[in-house]
Amino acid sequence: MKKKLLYLSAAALMVLSGCGNETSNDKEANHEEMNHGGSHSSSGEVPEGLKEATNPTFEVGSKATITTDHMKGMKDAEATIVGAYDTTVYTISYTPTTGGEKVEDHKWIIHEEIKDPGANPYEAGDEVIVEADHMEGMKGATAVIDSAEQTTVYMVDYTSTENGEEVKNHKWVTESELSTK
Repeated sequence: MKKKLLYLSAAALMVLSGCGNETSNDKEANHEEMNHGGSHSSSGEVPEGLKEATNPTFEVGSKATITTDHMKGMKDAEATIVGAYDTTVYTISYTPTTGGEKVEDHKWIIHEEIKDPGANPYEAGDEVIVEADHMEGMKGATAVIDSAEQTTVYMVDYTSTENGEEVKNHKWVTESELSTK
């Protein structure tokens, strides 16, 4: 009986200690997974006013390798470019309107996914209302801009390297997060 209790205690300790080792990227990836219901696909609709890129590095219909991992199964996946747009992209921190933990440094929303965005890009520290609906509780949330960058963003299709799930119209991957490997 003592051995059984010792084994159960050791197992519980291992499980609990593993929870504390989660990085902020792990937390965001897990948050993304939970709130997408396991799907990173979108309708493919683009926000009003978003302009197609005039000279994108990756043409619509071309293939590229995703070099980022802001969601599980993205890194090293082959992407098909389904849209290319010139805009300002933002990382944001916000508390979901549905409650729960604050999401920090979420990548990415674009200028056109902010309520009443105005003509000029926002800067780090600015507070905005999010119109993007990439995750449960995102739309309508008050967010703080963590960073801003003028670039080409891409909507992509890819197959998850983790579970083989086909992802359609994923929003957004920046030009620097793609490679022609």
